[in-house]
Amino acid sequence: MREIIEASQRIRPYVRRTPLLGTDFDDRLRLKAECFQVTGSFKARGAFNAVISKQSADRAMKGVIAVSSGNHGQALALAARAAGLPAVIIIPADANPEKVQRTRDYGAQVIQDGVTFANREQRLREEMERSGLVKIHPFDDWDVIHGQGTVAMEMLEDDPAIEMIVAPCGGGGILSGTALWAKSVNPAITVIGVEPARADDAARSLHSGHIVRLDDSPITLADGARAVSMGEKTFEVIVTRGLVDDILTVTEDEIAEAVRVAWLRLHLAIEPTAALPLAAFLSGKLPAAPKVIGLILSGGNADRAVMSRLLDGG
Repeated sequence: MREIIEASQRIRPYVRRTPLLGTDFDDRLRLKAECFQVTGSFKARGAFNAVISKQSADRAMKGVIAVSSGNHGQALALAARAAGLPAVIIIPADANPEKVQRTRDYGAQVIQDGVTFANREQRLREEMERSGLVKIHPFDDWDVIHGQGTVAMEMLEDDPAIEMIVAPCGGGGILSGTALWAKSVNPAITVIGVEPARADDAARSLHSGHIVRLDDSPITLADGARAVSMGEKTFEVIVTRGLVDDILTVTEDEIAEAVRVAWLRLHLAIEPTAALPLAAFLSGKLPAAPKVIGLILSGGNADRAVMSRLLDGG
């Protein structure tokens, strides 16, 4: 797909081509380790593509603004700094404090006082009206989606034998980008999304044929998958165009076990959201397994207190 190829060329100076790893316990698996990405997550791909694209279209752009639970904020802060633009990130007050601090370290102004998942969009609109900054949505933006699609592009370049790609799903950005690229290369590739059972809006949306919105932001170990609904653009790719074959859910215990396997068996320091595809595999929830399965391990920005508890078996 042309837009993803162009995104890959655009962001190449700023992001890493992360490794595609095998495992010693199942030779079918290929793990795309985005924990080694700049800012520690795949979000850098979409953020850089969006900032560069929008600045090219509007040289007078004053800066960028977004809501984030942490990973998008960090990525957007770094991309804005590279472009010489200010960035304002609105983050709920209960977000991972380490992600918040790193967002500040990358140069962004962080607004948290009184921010909740319920009111953050309203706070965003108020700040946009005041500042005139350009919104970069965490997942419902074509530039972001096409940037995230470079993950699958690299996977299939490194191993064209992959027959199934499994991606985490929050708002659906990386799942949409994955599906756009994979199905354009080979429509027979199976594309699967995985989300927490406590945050099953995407699975319900796929199976009902309309966007399902949760009443409240769910409490889950996978804090990067706390979106209350898919976006219009991600819904278009995943449901309307039918490019995603299924969206599965996993329990909190299954997420925790996948994190422990990743850290202690695979020696990969991933965060719980990144463990969603591995959780689906380990729990036997994937469809009849093909010969080669690609799992997108989306990042490694974990909360230390949470990880300590998980790795101690709590």
